[in-house]
Amino acid sequence: MNNPQPIDSQEIPRFSGISTFMRLPHITDLSQLDVAIIGIPFDGGQSYRTGSRFGPRSVRDVSGSVKPYNIAMKVNPYKKHRIGDYGDFLTNPLSLEASHRLITEQMLKVAEAKVIPVSVGGDHSISLPILRALAKVHGPLGLIHFDAHHDCWDKYFGSLYGGGTPFRRAVEEGLINPKKMVQIGLRGPGYAEDDYAFGKEHGIRSIMIEEMHDHGIKVPLEEMDRLRGEKTYVTFDIDAIDPAFAPGTTAPTPGGFTSSDAIRMIRHLKGFNTVGFDVVEVQPMYDVSSMTSILAATLAFEYLSTL
Repeated sequence: MNNPQPIDSQEIPRFSGISTFMRLPHITDLSQLDVAIIGIPFDGGQSYRTGSRFGPRSVRDVSGSVKPYNIAMKVNPYKKHRIGDYGDFLTNPLSLEASHRLITEQMLKVAEAKVIPVSVGGDHSISLPILRALAKVHGPLGLIHFDAHHDCWDKYFGSLYGGGTPFRRAVEEGLINPKKMVQIGLRGPGYAEDDYAFGKEHGIRSIMIEEMHDHGIKVPLEEMDRLRGEKTYVTFDIDAIDPAFAPGTTAPTPGGFTSSDAIRMIRHLKGFNTVGFDVVEVQPMYDVSSMTSILAATLAFEYLSTL
């Protein structure tokens, strides 16, 4: 990735009077960026606990505690790439359809500028308009999806669009190739026996948490490896992680994997051809000591370190 003027975050004042991701400069000129950190403060797709519209603000506020050098991966991503905080996308809190349209329009500018988006949500419905924009530029994508829920239901309260339906719509719209889609950490009770029928019908690899408990994270790592070389989007619902580590989320579901396992799986993306990343469903009002927001910021940093 071309990087004539990388940003050294160690030179950025620790307290600058403005909250940006990891104290990075606020940059809206896409020609100056290789990677854009983007807040998407929208939670109109949530059917249970709302509040993830405040996730981007909370993650920014705590992200200054994440140091710039990744010791395990031996890299400072800010010296390797031009990375800045692009700010928040404009959304309409009164309309899911309008917000999705706005997100796609704004994300398309990012993708057309060949800038990799790292988005902080927001509910999981935002992944659909992001994929609509990225697929216009890159074509149908592979998908690595960390989540407690498969988010491939058909409808919620009669609506085709919401936090529980984005990847069914993405398959139907041809935005992702379901045979190049891996879901990691699925668990918990469902609505009916056929909850996973759509995924099985379309060849989605859904890794249930019981499989991980029995065989460890080698299972998802091996499945992720099938996507090496493929243009791939990565989406991380923070509720994929056990609520003991990430309580501040929409639908906390017991029995998940640990924060340590999450970091190891994100680090495994080194060498992949990823075109973007999001971390969603952070709800600061349900958090404890900001631990969920800190974890979300850490996952974003670990992803940056793989680029």
